[in-house]
Amino acid sequence: MKAKDERIHQSENSRSPARKRSSEGSMQTRFGIIKKLFFWYAVLIAAFYGTISVYYLSIQKILTLSDDIVNKNYRISSSAKAMIDSLISMEENEKRYSILKNPEYRGYFESSRQEFEDHLAEILRLLMGTKEVVPWEELFRSYAAQRQQMSLTFSAGEIPEDLWIPERMIDGWIQRISTVLATNEREVELAMRDLHEKGNLARRWGMVGVAVSLLCGVLGMMFLAGSMSRPLRELRRGIRNLARDGSSEPIRILSEDEFGELAFAFNEMLNRLKEEERMRADFISMLSHEIRNPLTTIRESVNLIEQGTMGTVNDKQRRFLGIARQEAERISGLLKNLLQLSKLEAGHPAVNPRELRPAGLVERCVQRFAPAAEAKSIGIRMDIQPDLPTLIGDPELLEQVLLNLIANAVKFSPPGSEVVVAVNCGSGREQVVFAVTDNGPGIPKSEQSFVFQKYYRASSFQHKIDGTGLGLHIAKHIVESHGGTVWLESREGSGSTFGFTLPLSTKECRDEKIEQT
Repeated sequence: MKAKDERIHQSENSRSPARKRSSEGSMQTRFGIIKKLFFWYAVLIAAFYGTISVYYLSIQKILTLSDDIVNKNYRISSSAKAMIDSLISMEENEKRYSILKNPEYRGYFESSRQEFEDHLAEILRLLMGTKEVVPWEELFRSYAAQRQQMSLTFSAGEIPEDLWIPERMIDGWIQRISTVLATNEREVELAMRDLHEKGNLARRWGMVGVAVSLLCGVLGMMFLAGSMSRPLRELRRGIRNLARDGSSEPIRILSEDEFGELAFAFNEMLNRLKEEERMRADFISMLSHEIRNPLTTIRESVNLIEQGTMGTVNDKQRRFLGIARQEAERISGLLKNLLQLSKLEAGHPAVNPRELRPAGLVERCVQRFAPAAEAKSIGIRMDIQPDLPTLIGDPELLEQVLLNLIANAVKFSPPGSEVVVAVNCGSGREQVVFAVTDNGPGIPKSEQSFVFQKYYRASSFQHKIDGTGLGLHIAKHIVESHGGTVWLESREGSGSTFGFTLPLSTKECRDEKIEQT
């Protein structure tokens, strides 16, 4: 015993550095959640401000064109038309003055001439430094030459026959202004078309920007949701398996961010739990073997003394010897369960499969437990479906499972109640379903997921009813080693139904389907 304790202590010391190294190890995050969110926001901001920039530049171009149309082309057009009106007025007043010799018409002529000069000066100012100013400069030079001649004529006190400006010259200026005016109007038309095109272009780029922003937003949300939900789903699966079965397989590390680090830490914790569980199982196995031999000696000694081999035994001594024998048998049963559990958890169940009848299995278990049920005034009723197919399994192990379920049902049922043991074919006649229903207090929904875990006992009965919490856990391992599943249906205050489902053999399934067809 001491030597084995030393070996276990050495084994723990040899594993502790590995655990220490494992705990010190950590996963390096490359592209964390903060970086992902920052990148997503950066893309959204870039798309948003890119769209705003395109809109701004387009609006600037539209405003420039509008400004040219309003402040240049429109004013040139208005001034040119006013110049034509002034020239026409000058020509009319010249003719009236030449006929009527009325000085008033000369005043009108001077007024129109002044307006002509003002409008021409405004056009020259608007077009200063552009190529469009050339025809207006030519007009200005022609007018300036004629204006100089008019000044010389009036300074000499002469009144010309044609009165200041010849009619042909005025007509020529009108023709020239009309030509330039037509050119200006074409420029206005082209500018309006360009304005329309730029408006459409701005609208298209705006729609593209909005579409890109929406696409980036949706894709970013999908990416972030996927990068968060997949690791969380994997972690949730591992935690649920651990909570339901007390064990779990390592989960996949799907990302290299904080969720990946969390999954890595979960796997580290799982590995440590498995290592500690294996050490505990080894210790229990060793302890069970070491206690089993002296316990057998104690049991045999008690039996010999009780039988009178060592001398006469009075009633009081016999009663105490009976108590000692019962306690020794209880400890022996506990050690047997621990050894069996150790083998089952190690993945080496001693299963000896052979054909068995489900109905016969139920009948044997009910007969074996009938006296204990009668002692509590509890009836056991069998509900067996006729013509059940045979199963392939270990009769002793399956009998242990069913006896455990019946024992629990009788243990927790009140006196005068009834326990129902049922067996029938499942859907499709490809499995056999065993179920044991009691009228006990039921199991709270919050505790049902822990019922088949090792050492679990209902919180409301931990100090009222004896038990180790190993029976259902062992039953679960036995059923799963046969390819079946265990299940529970319970409602607090309305009793419970514990059951397990076993698959039929391949041959039986095929024969059943042939019979149905």
